[in-house]
Amino acid sequence: MTQLRLNGLLKQFGDTVAVDHVDLTVASGSLVALLGPSGCGKTTTLRMIAGLEEPSGGDILFDDASVLGTPPEKRDIGMVFQRYVLFPHMSVEKNVSFGLRVRGMDKAEIQKRVDEVLDIVQLKHLAKRFPSQLSGGQQQRVAIARTVVTDPRLMLMDEPLSNLDAKLREEMRAFITSLQRRLGITTLFVTHDQVEAIELADAIGVMFDGHLVQFGTPEEIFNRPINARVADFMGTTNLMPGTLRDVSADGSVLETSVGSLRIRHAQHHQVGSAVVATARPEHIDLVPFDETQPSTQENGFKGTVRDVVYYGGTLTYQVTAGDLSIQVRDRSTRRFAEGEEVMVHVDPEHLWVFPE
Repeated sequence: MTQLRLNGLLKQFGDTVAVDHVDLTVASGSLVALLGPSGCGKTTTLRMIAGLEEPSGGDILFDDASVLGTPPEKRDIGMVFQRYVLFPHMSVEKNVSFGLRVRGMDKAEIQKRVDEVLDIVQLKHLAKRFPSQLSGGQQQRVAIARTVVTDPRLMLMDEPLSNLDAKLREEMRAFITSLQRRLGITTLFVTHDQVEAIELADAIGVMFDGHLVQFGTPEEIFNRPINARVADFMGTTNLMPGTLRDVSADGSVLETSVGSLRIRHAQHHQVGSAVVATARPEHIDLVPFDETQPSTQENGFKGTVRDVVYYGGTLTYQVTAGDLSIQVRDRSTRRFAEGEEVMVHVDPEHLWVFPE
């Protein structure tokens, strides 16, 4: 298992900075996702690690040894691409064994390793078939098997699931997670899909405009975004502007247009700061409004349902309260009607003030 470290990695194309002094450590045996929109620099970063692009500055280290100047074929890297690039005239087992045959490995050893890997990826029964006889998910598993059979130090995956339909993507996410944990190969996975990154990765690096803007666990990135742009990219969120008071390690109070809201984590700001807090739609609860029984629950305020959308298992409500428009995602069997008055509750643990 190999640790990957990027130190101030820089890539310029003329006057354009594609990757801007990125620092990143991928722990040995872990799976890290580079997440960001198209053009943010994540694939260029991957190509520099693979040796397919020359950095303009910085360093790339495998286990503290620089690989700058080392040709791609000498870096002992396995790459899985968006396109499967399988040889159409070769059977599954011939595709998987190709890298080993190029290395001149003994035939008996090749067959042993190919059989083992095909068994791992559950394709042994399809060893004699050709790529045209396989489904998209099966072809991608062949591509992955061809990569891992060489026992690389590092596996790089460039949006490998984007050509699959929704059901196959879900199946392949589970497959890749299981395979990576079983083999323990240090893996860097590039994607623009937030769900993919959250489900697959031990840690996520979010990239915008060539910068690595936040790095952390999926839970930290989703629930503790560093700024509004990261929060928005990770999915729909609710923004609540206000002014902080009573800032302390035990909790703070945010004065908003809907009243005072208690926040557990805001000590990185000073009293009187004008800030924006965020809360995810799934972390907000609605209950029927009853004016005869005032709410005793912390962080409750009155709102009116303006829109209801059914998403098969969940209901999404658009609720107005004060000058806020709040989205709520509810998995319960109850249903509120448009125009109905409700009490909105936000758990203080899930109300987050951006550190930036």
